Amino acid sequence: MTLTPTRTDEVRRQVEPALRALVGRLDRRNGRVAGYQLGFWDADGAPADAAGKGVRPAFALLAARAAGARPAAGIPAATAVELVHTFSLLHDDLMDGDTERRHRPTAWVVFGPGSAVLAGDALLSLAYEALAEAPHGAAAARRLGVAVSRLIAGQAADIEFEHRSDVTLDECLQMAADKTAALLSAACALGALVAGGSDEVVEGMSRFGQQVGLAFQLVDDLLGIWGEPERTGKPVRADLRTRKRSVPVVRAATSDSPAGREFAALYRAEGELDEAELLRAARLIEEAGARAWTAEQADQLVRAATDTVRELPVPDDVCAELSDLAAFITGRDY
Repeated sequence: MTLTPTRTDEVRRQVEPALRALVGRLDRRNGRVAGYQLGFWDADGAPADAAGKGVRPAFALLAARAAGARPAAGIPAATAVELVHTFSLLHDDLMDGDTERRHRPTAWVVFGPGSAVLAGDALLSLAYEALAEAPHGAAAARRLGVAVSRLIAGQAADIEFEHRSDVTLDECLQMAADKTAALLSAACALGALVAGGSDEVVEGMSRFGQQVGLAFQLVDDLLGIWGEPERTGKPVRADLRTRKRSVPVVRAATSDSPAGREFAALYRAEGELDEAELLRAARLIEEAGARAWTAEQADQLVRAATDTVRELPVPDDVCAELSDLAAFITGRDY
């Protein structure tokens, strides 16, 4: 399921009306911020087209098909995970001090920090409403709650790591699994669950989403160092500039190689890294083998995810689309 413009439009056509209806339940103030973050309108309330690609909703709709239902059966799951994702972005942008997302000012810049936090809270509440009204709503809400708890734990770890120089690779991988993979795993599991899928399919889709989600985060970590700004929307080597403890960074720093030790010393140094030092840091990570190692881990996870879904009692065409979508979201240049 390659997310071509046509396919993206198809996912949005199915999911966006339900999202808009849910946002319409909010009070005017929170609804305005939420709709801006979702790309429905601009800061003045005029119609806009600035929505994301809808990766998580796409997985939820495919998971409904994996359960033997029509894609529409997965819409409650698709809306719930998109609302949770949007909640996390509203809070993350504020915590990280990011001033731009999708080539627009971030919501906290436009509406203020307090309004961004409250709108995020409102969207989280809406996500549970969406599932509570769906078939198997109680079980779905419990599963979403576990995923949200993991997401928050991952974000807390990410913040803690900013102040530590002794982060281990296992800790870093767990943070990535919680912060990113947990919600994608939930998207896949919930799409199958609300569509009436068997326990085998629900749990298998959960594993598939976990594997793809972690691979996605590893690729994102690579893009945070070597990605092109026009693709990532961030300056090149942005994660090094902020001394982020991403997987390739921690892999290099703990590699006990000459390049890794030199990199670790550079990363611990006081003061901002200038452009020459940022270039040197990126080169040392690569020389320590961390760039290649991270890319290979992502590739292995995608292969494992493909194997996972092939072992499930899922129609061949759905299996192929799930595998294609997994390859797409992890196949960006890095």
